[in-house]
Amino acid sequence: MRRLALIAALLFAAPCLAWAQPVLNVYNWTDYIDPDVVQRFQQETGIRIRYDVFDSLETLEGKLSAGRSGYDLVVPTSEPTFARLVRAGALRPLDRARILNWRNLDAGLMARAAQADPGNTHGAIYLWGTVGLGLRLDRIRAIAPDLALDGLDVLLKPENAKRLAGCGLAVMDSATDVLPSVLRWLGRDPDSAEAGDLRAAEAALLAIRPQLRAIPGSGALLDMLATGEVCVALAYSGDVIQAAARAREAGRGVEIGYVAPAAGPHLFFDMLAIPADAPNPDAAHAFIDFLLRPENIAAVSSHVRYPNAVPASRPLISQAVREDPNVYPPEAVLAQAFVAGTPTPQAERLRSRLWSRVRAGR
Repeated sequence: MRRLALIAALLFAAPCLAWAQPVLNVYNWTDYIDPDVVQRFQQETGIRIRYDVFDSLETLEGKLSAGRSGYDLVVPTSEPTFARLVRAGALRPLDRARILNWRNLDAGLMARAAQADPGNTHGAIYLWGTVGLGLRLDRIRAIAPDLALDGLDVLLKPENAKRLAGCGLAVMDSATDVLPSVLRWLGRDPDSAEAGDLRAAEAALLAIRPQLRAIPGSGALLDMLATGEVCVALAYSGDVIQAAARAREAGRGVEIGYVAPAAGPHLFFDMLAIPADAPNPDAAHAFIDFLLRPENIAAVSSHVRYPNAVPASRPLISQAVREDPNVYPPEAVLAQAFVAGTPTPQAERLRSRLWSRVRAGR
């Protein structure tokens, strides 16, 4: 009888225990974590992760700007989304006493990220990368063997776009990430809000708009590259490198390469941040600390092929990733790289209208 009572008590308690299990609500980029790392965190802490994804900064910012998102940990890019969220009071200052592995972060990279967050008060670098061109090298060689594949001329010069249009051209659907690179290619300030500079960027994009097969989100663009549906794409470095790996695994002869802009690439940092109204900030702090362990962030970099900001993780990253200069650019490339600033609200409105016209092709 006592045994039956004990079993009944356990059966009654089981759903209550499941209900009481702490939950961490994460909102991250598509294809941007190692699932095994998530599993290890859950096993080690008993905290269950509920994981949602986005594929553009505009989607993330819209969700957080409305408030009451329900997320505990988000991964905005340092400029402009993270910077705007900091200024709007939408993010909680991090309690570094709970993040013992903060000391593992690269001081030089964190100093560059501090442009968006003075004192690095609200975020830690998760992963970083550059914006450049994903190229389907086998098709481009067949169509234009004489074309120099060393910068944005491949896409943004109209004569080159026309030559390569048949094999598919694309740019990611993000004014935030596309316009700074186009302005830099034109020799203008990537942060410019001058009407003349923005008109020049719009004209450059509209000149190649008839040749663009698509303006997709980053996740869809990664798939299009990997399958060979497009042969030139303005995209995130890590997405291109992921696409190249998928193409090799498929074994269909699709050869993908990455090229950083010769004039200096757009350097971005994706930040681990906690919304101001996060339901479970304690779990979020625990996950940030967990991710900043060298062995854990090394597993993430090996899986998604983006560099991280924990130098001690470098020897633990798979050799193919840590020795790839497109993943970890040489110092000379980093020295030329720029971190985009945050446009003023007026400039943001101008850029948004510009991008709408580019998407519409008029």
